[in-house]
Amino acid sequence: MSSATLIDETAPATTRSAGAVPARSRMRLPAWLGLTPFAAYVLAFLAVPCLLALSSGFFDADGAVTLENLTVLGEPAVRSAFLASFAVSGVTAVVGAVVGAAVCWGLTALRPDGPVRSVIDSVSSVLAQFGGVMLAFAFITTIGIQGLFTRLLLDTFGIDIFAGGVWLYQVPGLLLPYIYFQVPLMVITFMPAVAGLKPQWSEAVATLGGTWWNHLVSVVVPVLAPSFLGCLLLLFANAFSSYATAAALISQGAQIVPLQIRAALVSETVLGRANVAGALALGMVVVMAVLMVLYSALQRRTERWQR
Repeated sequence: MSSATLIDETAPATTRSAGAVPARSRMRLPAWLGLTPFAAYVLAFLAVPCLLALSSGFFDADGAVTLENLTVLGEPAVRSAFLASFAVSGVTAVVGAVVGAAVCWGLTALRPDGPVRSVIDSVSSVLAQFGGVMLAFAFITTIGIQGLFTRLLLDTFGIDIFAGGVWLYQVPGLLLPYIYFQVPLMVITFMPAVAGLKPQWSEAVATLGGTWWNHLVSVVVPVLAPSFLGCLLLLFANAFSSYATAAALISQGAQIVPLQIRAALVSETVLGRANVAGALALGMVVVMAVLMVLYSALQRRTERWQR
């Protein structure tokens, strides 16, 4: 190796060529370019459609700018639909969160790499995505008017689950299908927080003379509370925005907000209300934005314990 080469390699930074570019600067541009496909995907399939849908609420049928469409948010039917959506989302989120958290706590007694834990994790991942028309069809064939379980109860025990009305095809009928996919969603989202509980914490409590109850109240609940509330908000948002299952079960009327949007778009009895769907979507986006802000705040608090 020549002496000139040794001098170039060992020379201090002040004597290097002025045109040399630091390695960090050379790598910054390709790193940003790597996000370009994802940014284009988000822009084309999320941002642009969302803006178009929301902006349609500020135009009338002739394309003129108007705020009249926003008055639909004060109509009794729309207020009732929002209340029904809040009720369904709240009930299914609370039930799903409590049951899912209990399942996660029970899974901590199993080996993380054991067969039972692996099967439950896999099944939860599948069932959390099992929704829409398929889920509605499964419930119709099981507990519908002529469903297998319905006929079994009626013919064998004389129990008619629809004695008080056909509740499955109304808002109360959405509770069971929604809980069906809310519980596994809670399992896969809350399990990392439960698995992050360190055994050293319980050992420290025992060393200080504390009991299992002290460990639960003083350590487990404060640590898991932000993550639990964040998952609860996630379940609420998931149920609030669900459409396909409700559309397949409730064929008459628009009893929740997503079905109100469908009615505004495809109604054959009341014409000229297609732009009203944009105003309804604006109301949903406001609710989702509030949930996202609260969820982000809770996630930042949760990350403190996972470092």
